[in-house]
Amino acid sequence: MAEASGVEVIVFDILGTMVDEPGGLRAAIRDAVPGADGESVEQLLTVWQGHVEHEQQRIAEKRREYANTDVIDREAAQLVADRAGLTDAVAIGRLATASQRLKSWDDSVAGLARLARRFPVLGLSNASRATLLRLNAYAQLGWHQALSAEDAHAYKPAPEVYRLALDAAGCPPGRVLMVAAHAWDLRGAQAVGMRTAYVRRPVGDPPASTDTFNWRSSSLDELVTELTA
Repeated sequence: MAEASGVEVIVFDILGTMVDEPGGLRAAIRDAVPGADGESVEQLLTVWQGHVEHEQQRIAEKRREYANTDVIDREAAQLVADRAGLTDAVAIGRLATASQRLKSWDDSVAGLARLARRFPVLGLSNASRATLLRLNAYAQLGWHQALSAEDAHAYKPAPEVYRLALDAAGCPPGRVLMVAAHAWDLRGAQAVGMRTAYVRRPVGDPPASTDTFNWRSSSLDELVTELTA
């Protein structure tokens, strides 16, 4: 077990780590395309996720100018609509804002509140500023501060995104702990000197055998207990 001594600020990934992103997108697709069966919903979700991943990669490789998640989500919603034969502009518009309505995991709200009594806690998300504002309210996530990668005009795991959190924390990287359910995210944080904690979620990117994160926890409750012991 790693020692929490020396940790001054805790930074959380949000999408997937604190809220159920795939589950929320599935629910939005079902609402938009009520006749879709389970297999069709999964196919449409794959279309959405594939577009987001592809466009963020293009931006990282400088093959596309930066566009925030509002823009990319609208593109993804239109692709899903085209595939499903959906033409209702109102339904497509609501689908495009699905990321504003993602439910928190069962232990997210209480775990965050417990940590916030002892540490400054930051959210750090690829979500746009506008989406992040509404998502935090919907999911009832009580950050001391929430930061959007939009301010860096980049997407994690670009180092400039993590530096937003380090600038806000105002302390050396080794005193800042990044918490995420995605190993790729934690590797990005490690690259700028942050300490790291993996939390297992039903979705996410599990660590590889070569990963050396400071903490590995089966739930947020477990991690919070270790950090506050």
